[in-house]
Order: sequence, then C-alpha cells, then structure tokens
Amino acid sequence: VQAEAAGIEPSVDMNPVLLKPEADAKSQVVVMGKPWKTVSAHDYYRYTPDLFPIVAQSLNRLRSLYDIVVIEGAGSPAEINLRGPEIVNMRIAELAEAPVLLVGDIDKGGVFASLVGTVVLLKEEERERIKGFIINKFRGDISILKPGLDYLEERTGIPVLGVVPYMHDIMTSEEDSIHRAEEATREPQIDIAVIYLPRISNSTDFEPLQREAGVRVRYITRPQQIGRPDLIIIPGSKSTISDLAHLRETGLAQAIVKCANAGTPILGICGGFQMLGKRIEDPHGVESDEKSVEGLGLLDVITVFGGEKTTHRAKARVRTDAGLLRGMTGQTLTGYEIHMGQTECRGAVPSFEIIERSEEAETHPDGACGSDGRIIGTYLHGIFESEGFRRSLLSNLKPGSGFNDAGNRLPSKDEIYDRLAGPVRQSLDIGRIYRICGLA
Repeated sequence: VQAEAAGIEPSVDMNPVLLKPEADAKSQVVVMGKPWKTVSAHDYYRYTPDLFPIVAQSLNRLRSLYDIVVIEGAGSPAEINLRGPEIVNMRIAELAEAPVLLVGDIDKGGVFASLVGTVVLLKEEERERIKGFIINKFRGDISILKPGLDYLEERTGIPVLGVVPYMHDIMTSEEDSIHRAEEATREPQIDIAVIYLPRISNSTDFEPLQREAGVRVRYITRPQQIGRPDLIIIPGSKSTISDLAHLRETGLAQAIVKCANAGTPILGICGGFQMLGKRIEDPHGVESDEKSVEGLGLLDVITVFGGEKTTHRAKARVRTDAGLLRGMTGQTLTGYEIHMGQTECRGAVPSFEIIERSEEAETHPDGACGSDGRIIGTYLHGIFESEGFRRSLLSNLKPGSGFNDAGNRLPSKDEIYDRLAGPVRQSLDIGRIYRICGLA
C-alpha cells in the first residue's frame, strides 16, 4: 500500500524479513521474498543476529535509491522483553540514525497511557529519537482532547504534531488481518460469501469487491451463515492442510459441497484452489505430518507440495468460456503468484493461461475448472483488481445488473489515496515534520 501510494514499484527490500504464520506458535520466515525456515516464536529470536545484516543491506539499498525512506514500526517499540533480540522499531531507527514519530490509536482507548508508558520504558538514547506524537483515528470535538494533549507534552517534553480524524469509507488494504466489516444495511444485488479461514492469507483479494456498489461480501465462520449466496470464495491460506481440516471439523466443508451440488458457483484462490481438488499430497512434510489428505473433491485435480515457493507478478488471460467465465475468453488480467506446490489437472481443464511472469513473456496454464465452469480455481491473487475481469464476472453472476456499464466506475487507488491524504495533511503540522526530516 505504501509503495502504491508513493507511486513506486514494491520491492523485497521494503520488507526483507517477513513472518507468515503457518500454524499455532509457528511461522514461516520469508527472507528477500523466498522461504527461509519455519520456526517457533521462541526459536525465531535465535536467528535474528543472522537476519539483521540482511535488513541493514536492504535499508542501505533503499537509501541509495530514494531521498526519503519511511521506516514503519511493527507493534510497540517498548517491548522490554524483546529488547535484546529484536530487529525492528528502535533498533532500525538507531541503525538509520532516524528521527521517530510515535503514533497512538485513540479509537481503541487508553492512548495517553500508551504513549506516556512507551516513552517511559524506552532507554534514554531511544527517547531522544522521539521527535513528536501523532494521535490517530479521533472522533468528535478536538477541543475536548486539548487538556490531554497539553498534559502529554508537559509530561514528556515531546510535541504533539497533529490529531488525525477517524475516516469512514476509505478503502485501503489491511496489511496484517482482514477487515471484516459488512454492509448489512443495504440490499445487495450480489451476495458473496468468503470462507473465513483461521489462517487466511492475502485478504486484500476481496477489497475491490467490497468497494462495488450492489455487492455484499460476507465472511463466513459457521455453516449456518452461508445461506444462499451468488458466489462462494475459498481464499488463500497460510496453512492449507490445517485450514482444510478446520473446514471439516466445523461442517463448512460439507456445507460448501452441498452448495456446489445445488448449483452455487465456487471460486478457490491459491490454497482455496488446492482445497477444491481431489487430494493434497505432502511427501516432504512441508505443512503437515500427513502425507496425503482428501480435498473437497469439487475439481479433478491433485496438488503436491514440495520444491521452491513460486513467487511472481503475473499477467494472464481467461482460457475458459463457461459458467463464471462465460464470454470472457481471451480477456486479460493481472495478479501475483505466491504458493508452495504444483497442481495437476486430470479431468479438469485450466481456467487461465499465464502469459507473463515477472515481466518475462511465457505461456503457462493456471488453475482449473469443471466442464460447466461453475467450480473454478486459480493460483493468482489480486485478480479482482483488474476492473474488466471483475465487472464481467459480476455480470455473469447477475446478468443485466449493469456492472459492465461504462459509467459505473469505481474510484481508482490513486483517488482513494488522495481522499485519505487530504485530511491527514490538514490535521498534521506537515512543515514541522519536514523540518524534523531535514527537508526544510
């Protein structure tokens, strides 16, 4: 999101070390975009001395390319139990010799205690880096807040640089977890049920659908909630086999199969695509001790885990002319692949064809669909960002709904970011922030 808002291409240097939870108390460590190790939370901190030089190299590369580098914090900078092994927050600020702005979320309550407590718990040399406070997500009359702001400045000697208002209807991507708000007040033309997996990944896939007027996106955790949707989507997963077991334990698996048999279209994305198949094999124990697990059996495909993780930005075209993709053959879309394992189509046929990977031309089948095109899988994330593809698919769900009308356009991401930036700029002392950064 930050790279898009700045108008630049995202780079692995912007997030050189990424933790992707795979199971309770375990995470896959992704280094420079490639899987490195799967470790427990306890063991991760044994490896931070090896990871810190990689982070430092990424920082140096970014500083050589850009005039300004914004270092985003991760959680609290005052986790005193992690002070030794931690490689984020104040450790990076110290490495970069960077000034620090401390942002507090007032919407959750306790913001003054949080900010003062954070400053108190920092080491003296860390406190000297804090050059200002920002209060985020404030609702109401700011004059009521003034006594608290005055106390905060007097208590810490650090200025408050602004109070950012709570903004409604700003659809930006949620990085760490899915935003599960539902528009229950309007009657939708199209009702989409997204299965909310315990380890759901890439939840930004559905935000373009949420922004569409006339589309309701519901996140389903129990079979009783499914109802009679126009489309069921099984999203990506950070732990496909574990989440597939969860679907069976909760009865969601049986409910999905029942809906499919009754004619409801089903779309599986990445891990959700793998779940739709006959079987998932894990001979090397990538995700589980189980060597083979049964899928939902809705697509005649078999997935085998193993080998290197596939990570590409991709361009594709629709290969199927039936069901969800009726009349869309040859239509292009963009997205990205990030998956472990390969899926073999048996009775099913590929639903898409990759025509470009990481800016290199190549032809490669993707996904699968049944003969009538109602059950579709793909490895491509981000497909609904392609407006033509999204509108055509919605029109196929509800013919005559007008989603393909030229005048029925969503705001672009740049327009959304501008809508967000305006109130932020008005509420902050931007001139003072520029001076803190040495720009004025």
